[in-house]
Amino acid sequence: MGKSKLLFITHEMSPFLELTKIAEITRQLPQAMQDKGYEIRILMPRFGNINERRNRLHEVIRLSGMNIIIDDNDNPLIIKVASIPAARMQVYFLDNEEYFQRKHVFADKEGKFYADNDERMIFFCKGALETVKKLGWAPDVIHCHGWMSALVPAYLKTTYKDDPTFKHSKIIYSIYENDFKEKLHNDFTTKAIMSNMNEQHVEPYKGGTNSALYAGAIHYSDGIVLGSPDIDADVLNNVKNSNKSVLEFDSTADFENYYNFYDEITNDELVDVA
Repeated sequence: MGKSKLLFITHEMSPFLELTKIAEITRQLPQAMQDKGYEIRILMPRFGNINERRNRLHEVIRLSGMNIIIDDNDNPLIIKVASIPAARMQVYFLDNEEYFQRKHVFADKEGKFYADNDERMIFFCKGALETVKKLGWAPDVIHCHGWMSALVPAYLKTTYKDDPTFKHSKIIYSIYENDFKEKLHNDFTTKAIMSNMNEQHVEPYKGGTNSALYAGAIHYSDGIVLGSPDIDADVLNNVKNSNKSVLEFDSTADFENYYNFYDEITNDELVDVA
């Protein structure tokens, strides 16, 4: 058997973009898992304030050229890649001029939340899964970090559930403290619907708040990681009531617990069959 494959989907990662503690975790955790024998891939958006020259990003022609449809509009997807030489890891960046080429990440210079953050999120989640398909790389575990990846679990359990690339993938979602107080566009859940989905499938995300996005991700994930000691009480209650496997917050950042959690999640199915 080959190495187990572990995919990370995140909206930030050190040293490329550092907004919250997620950036540090998504830099250190993949390397720790690679050192333990996992084959790693990492996907994130190519926001406009990520310096291409300094980080040596370059386009991957064979992966670029797809269009992601949102609200009946075609949006071109460009894939770029950069390496972290010290870790022998590659990071794939999803780029789109309209959605990501801005000086600021989620809010403008006046601090106003971008009105199209819902579409930017949908683009990123759809684009990430289509990119992995085009790579021809079937992950055993998909670990999502940050609210911008919250639709990935829903898509994997509906539209992509029988896709050969993801058919056997287990989905883990890390929850952190709420990153934003605003709401996504009122039509967010309608826009998010893909093939083989209906309004009922996106019901857990209704409201478009940070907590609602977490609720949807919890509903569709196989396992939940508590990535912070400061998680909203309602979100914690949602996790408790979900009956999902949970990795408690560990401030020592001992990544052995993540390794064991991945192993537990991937072996759940084997135990169920037995």
